[in-house]
Amino acid sequence: MSFLIRVQVPDRPGMLGAVATALGGVGADILSVDVVERGSGVAVDDLVVELPSGRLPDALITAAESIDGVVVDAVRPYAGVLDTHRELELVEEVAAAHPDRGLAVFTEGVPRIIRSGWAVVVGRDGGGRVDRLAASGAAPETGAVHLPWLPLRRATILDGEEDWVPPTWRELGTELAATPLGNPERVLLVGRPGGPMFRAAELARLAHLAGIVSVVLDG
Repeated sequence: MSFLIRVQVPDRPGMLGAVATALGGVGADILSVDVVERGSGVAVDDLVVELPSGRLPDALITAAESIDGVVVDAVRPYAGVLDTHRELELVEEVAAAHPDRGLAVFTEGVPRIIRSGWAVVVGRDGGGRVDRLAASGAAPETGAVHLPWLPLRRATILDGEEDWVPPTWRELGTELAATPLGNPERVLLVGRPGGPMFRAAELARLAHLAGIVSVVLDG
């Protein structure tokens, strides 16, 4: 089974290699590594690893944190597609899709790029009603009826414990982020049930992608 493990590692030569060696010691096969964020002497990395049958994910935490200074932010099952040019490929898919399908194609593809559990696009019409315009396959059926942060003028990390968040989302400890998609009344909302929390660098990546795709969708 594959897992996504997010680690905070001292930003020094050899540290990521030491983590990889420790994970290999418990039978983990590293499939990919993404640098999420760097700053203040710490690097935040996402590692997608495969564990042998029968191994518990707790073994990943124990192994990684056996390296001095390493902290595991989260471990969760991962079933995403691994590729090297995810943003470009998704933009190309949206551009090639029928105009009526472009938004759906984009929303379905976002989770594999930002490594979220799901994505939805919501919009508010002239009468003030909030509609779900598109949703990824894993998006929860229970939607938020009231979105106090609409209109949204910039990418934002949202508090998953606020009153507008549906109880089922809160029960799963869902981390949330949102960004405008072309205009403040049309917003891409992404969720990570169980975490990890969204980082500033991920939010910037999400906003940049939404900005590019909104031009394609509305062009």
